[in-house]
Amino acid sequence: MSSSAAVVLENVGVTRNGIKILYDVRGTIERGEVTAIIGPNGAGKTTLLSAILGHLPFTGTIRFLDSAGMPSTPKLAYVPQSLDFDRGSPITVLDFLALDRQKLPTWLGINSSVREEAVIALARLEAAHLLDRPLGRLSGGEIQRVLLASALRRNPELLLLDEPVSGVDVAGGHLFCDVLEEIRQERRLTLVMVSHDLSVVSEHATRVICLNRTVTCQGETPEVLTPENLFQIYGLHSGLYEHHPAPTVQPCDHHHHGSQDDKNPPHG
Repeated sequence: MSSSAAVVLENVGVTRNGIKILYDVRGTIERGEVTAIIGPNGAGKTTLLSAILGHLPFTGTIRFLDSAGMPSTPKLAYVPQSLDFDRGSPITVLDFLALDRQKLPTWLGINSSVREEAVIALARLEAAHLLDRPLGRLSGGEIQRVLLASALRRNPELLLLDEPVSGVDVAGGHLFCDVLEEIRQERRLTLVMVSHDLSVVSEHATRVICLNRTVTCQGETPEVLTPENLFQIYGLHSGLYEHHPAPTVQPCDHHHHGSQDDKNPPHG
């Protein structure tokens, strides 16, 4: 299915306050596909996204490649797990979407072209009705749509999402992912999403990277989401994550790099 690698991770490590959060992370994110990053709490999943975005210093190499396999600088966009803001603030969805699109302060009025652009972006996500709503009154799923609309307006080639359906009911989560899939196909986007919801991962991701401070397993989704692998990733709690059991196939090849770091408790 894949044509080429969009991102190659080589021996990536992140240390914060003297603690190794990630070490020897090696993996490939394939162009035009949906790659899910899964792992237990504290595995460093969000940290890895931050490193790919260039928001954190890291060791090792993160290479971005174009369709010919040559080094490139793709347009990146990020949808965070949540938006940290004062829910009592009067800022509307339109104000939020206009923040980085016009030079004048939003309280002096919204440029008509900026408003039209916001309407189109929200309409694509079936959320145009939210335009003039106060941001603080939106549900978790509605905020996720606004954040996605904001990210997509940057016309990214690589879109990273951190728990895109957290705080959203099951039906809403799958609807969100269905819309995301349509957009991916239209724009030939490469998507990377951190998710703990394995029903979403099994239905929407083409590839999976298992992370627990280092990559323990990666490959096509049916090969990775086996009971054996899930037990190794999540231990006795694996049943909490496996909403829809995947078909049993041979466990994927585990890339384990033993070191004294293995004896340290996970962080990140």
